[in-house]
Amino acid sequence: MSYKDKVITLEQALAMVKTDDVIVTGLGAAEAKLFMDNIHTIADRVRNVTITNCLSMANGEFLKEEYKHSFNIDGWFFSPPLRKAFKNGNISFIPNHLHLAGWKRLDHVKPNIYVGSASMPDEHGFISLSCSNTYESQMINEAAVVILEINPNYPRTFGDVEIHYRDVDYLMETDYAVPSIPDVPSNGKDAKIGEYIAEHIHDGDTLQLGIGGIPNAVAAALKDKKDLGIHTEMMTSGMVDLIEAGVITGKKKTLHKGKHVATFALGNQKLYDFINNNPSVMILNGKYVNDPAIIGLNDNMVSINTALEVDLTGQVCSESIGHIQFSGTGGQADTAIGAQNAKNGRSFIALYSTAMVRNPETGEKEEVSKIVPFLKPGAIVSLSRNDVDMVVTEYGIAHLRGTNVRERILRLIAIAHPDFREQLTKEAHELGLLYDK
Repeated sequence: MSYKDKVITLEQALAMVKTDDVIVTGLGAAEAKLFMDNIHTIADRVRNVTITNCLSMANGEFLKEEYKHSFNIDGWFFSPPLRKAFKNGNISFIPNHLHLAGWKRLDHVKPNIYVGSASMPDEHGFISLSCSNTYESQMINEAAVVILEINPNYPRTFGDVEIHYRDVDYLMETDYAVPSIPDVPSNGKDAKIGEYIAEHIHDGDTLQLGIGGIPNAVAAALKDKKDLGIHTEMMTSGMVDLIEAGVITGKKKTLHKGKHVATFALGNQKLYDFINNNPSVMILNGKYVNDPAIIGLNDNMVSINTALEVDLTGQVCSESIGHIQFSGTGGQADTAIGAQNAKNGRSFIALYSTAMVRNPETGEKEEVSKIVPFLKPGAIVSLSRNDVDMVVTEYGIAHLRGTNVRERILRLIAIAHPDFREQLTKEAHELGLLYDK
């Protein structure tokens, strides 16, 4: 079939969806925005269609309660629209480590349709999957029908994201802006945490960073470093700033020397402009990039992740508030373990010492410690205490590698907010975790 023969309309694409179908779409900016923004329009003729997504950026119309009998949503990583609609009863989370998310899902169920975004074909007919190959190419290889929304606004990236248009069943020509996320400004707490972590990052280290105020503060604190590298699940806007400042060069990397390696990109337009037609950026399959064994091949690897709460033995909850799913494990365990596999590798879990939480009895917000005697009932352990290296708050760093439980308790209490340290010590005694000598 020629290129022209493969081009279809939105209406033709939606007409392919049948009752009981399983649909997979891309992660973040790789989501098929036009298709997903309009799939609710076929709700009256389908039932039990399962949509599998990850960090969805769509407008969420199909998430409304009125469509719950037409669509089920299975998410690898919850975004705000999924959290808001969770009460409808047709949304469920897929527990996963990011590097195995696609492979394990395919072992369970094959997609009838894969639909995602991509760049326009080049002069040779090759399309780039553009902003993500976390699981996308795996799904494309297994889906009964593959539909790509090709878009002139999407960056043409390199790595293992190239696919010829002849190997795609259908193409939809679109022209929407690449979904972006705002730069989160850092506050005083972020800056202090960033400074603590920066002290442990050396010239020539290779980094994995996420998004948000704390990672942005870490990036800002690295401006005086030299020849840093990137091996990360997510390519961010802050990384581009460091590359342009000459801080990140990749010259000292032991794996993919001189290349900025990621499995997806999500950020601002500056990021998308930077990765477009840029051979220094490699968007590689998530099964490879996030494999702890591969990450460990980077000497001097540093992993920086955030958490919602940490208990006194070192268990890390990063994805739920009690039993309610908030986000996802993502690549936290992948990268934390992978970094510690590396020669001279280090892993950081960062969080504020406190949070403002509404008291269910009074309705008033009150400050609570995020370092706790034990996690909230039902809380998900995103990172086992066996795999925690260093925990950071605005009050310092607790080095937990190789420590016993007593040592962990004392070190974590030392970086808790001063207002809660006495109470945490008392509770640790009452629970039998600490004993007076």
